[in-house]
Amino acid sequence: MIDLGISKLALIGVVALVVIGPEKLPRVARMAGTLFGRAQRYINDVKAEVSKEIELESLRKMQTEVEQAAQNVSQSINQGWQDVSNDVGSAFSDATSADVSAPLTEFVADPASIIRKRNTFRRKKLARTSAVPQWYKSRHQTRQHVISGSARMAKFRANGRRPVSFF
Repeated sequence: MIDLGISKLALIGVVALVVIGPEKLPRVARMAGTLFGRAQRYINDVKAEVSKEIELESLRKMQTEVEQAAQNVSQSINQGWQDVSNDVGSAFSDATSADVSAPLTEFVADPASIIRKRNTFRRKKLARTSAVPQWYKSRHQTRQHVISGSARMAKFRANGRRPVSFF
């Protein structure tokens, strides 16, 4: 780049004043400024276009890499799926060739036992998740059922008195 100091710019200005003349100098300076601005904008546009092209090229390369990786993953998943389906098919064919004369009713539970198991599960779950044991609550007369604040206020409010207003 050209190194222009203040002394060199002053010398160029004096030469331009002598050569062009004082009446045309402002118009020529304005014209030179606009041409210099156009040249800077053109150079900036070219730089931006080149950087966009470089970025697009890198994005295209990245896109092909991602597509290749996705294709590899898809192939491995399909291969795994085929292996599993072959294993299941062979196991199913082995199971159908075995003796199936035994009834399957031994695995089905009656509805009463299902309900009993459900209720015991709930009771056990409550015993596990509760922080204070049930026997402790019943021995120390703690509340078994919690009610909301407004319900508690309605339960213990004196019937004859109305709330007194502050104003």
